[in-house]
Amino acid sequence: MSKPDTVRFRYNQAILVAAIIAFVGALPLANARAYLLPVLLVPLAVAVWAWRAGTDADARELRLRALVGQRRIGWEQVLELATDQRGRAVARLDDGQQVTLPAVRGADLPRLVAATGQPLPGAPADAPGQ
Repeated sequence: MSKPDTVRFRYNQAILVAAIIAFVGALPLANARAYLLPVLLVPLAVAVWAWRAGTDADARELRLRALVGQRRIGWEQVLELATDQRGRAVARLDDGQQVTLPAVRGADLPRLVAATGQPLPGAPADAPGQ
């Protein structure tokens, strides 16, 4: 049994680098007084979020990953993929919910639809490389 092709969308990894730099920069502050140790948790949480958060899509479902936890949405629940006013991709579901897809921009929608294995609407059936 072969593993289905998965398309992964993640935030820019520069966020992770910035969080690591912020963590190193906060070390002297946290070492100054014991009550300042929780300051280190902020860049640590940002680093974990930057490493983990995003959207994974394959032919079966969407997986929306956050700092903690994930949400799985089957393609049969998705009525429409669109963009919001800020250019982020959103999925409109059959129960009326509108879910923002983490790390997916409007320009990424063709790649997202291609992950379903379905042809793009309006695309010629014999297009090369499709």
